[in-house]
Amino acid sequence: MDALPDWPEGTVTVLSTGAGDPHAIPVSTAVRRGDRALAFALALRRESLVRLRSDPRCAVTILAEGLSFTVHGRATVERELERIAVVRVDVDSISDHASLRFEIDAGVAWHWTSADAAEGDAETRSALRGRDDD
Repeated sequence: MDALPDWPEGTVTVLSTGAGDPHAIPVSTAVRRGDRALAFALALRRESLVRLRSDPRCAVTILAEGLSFTVHGRATVERELERIAVVRVDVDSISDHASLRFEIDAGVAWHWTSADAAEGDAETRSALRGRDDD
């Protein structure tokens, strides 16, 4: 796999960081930024953000219908907003986990449990697209 495929908005991905013992968290905001970059938002209080500032090497695993791959790359904070940092990962390599022996039928099913959380998610996605007015 030479280029990032498209995946559905809201796909739960797994961000893995180093800078100490391995650390992995689910991230629901990852968006494709072209063939060799992606971006996501992290709350400013996240341990993962501290780790990425110390050591930008990371992996992002994406599992969605028909997709199973891990991006290896380096993260940079594009900008900080009031509650989140917009993080860009420039891709060094992509490990395609597709197999003839199995297929991913669906990603993780999830939903926000409050209107405030859903509104915050919409603001976050707008920031990831580079617009603050949506």
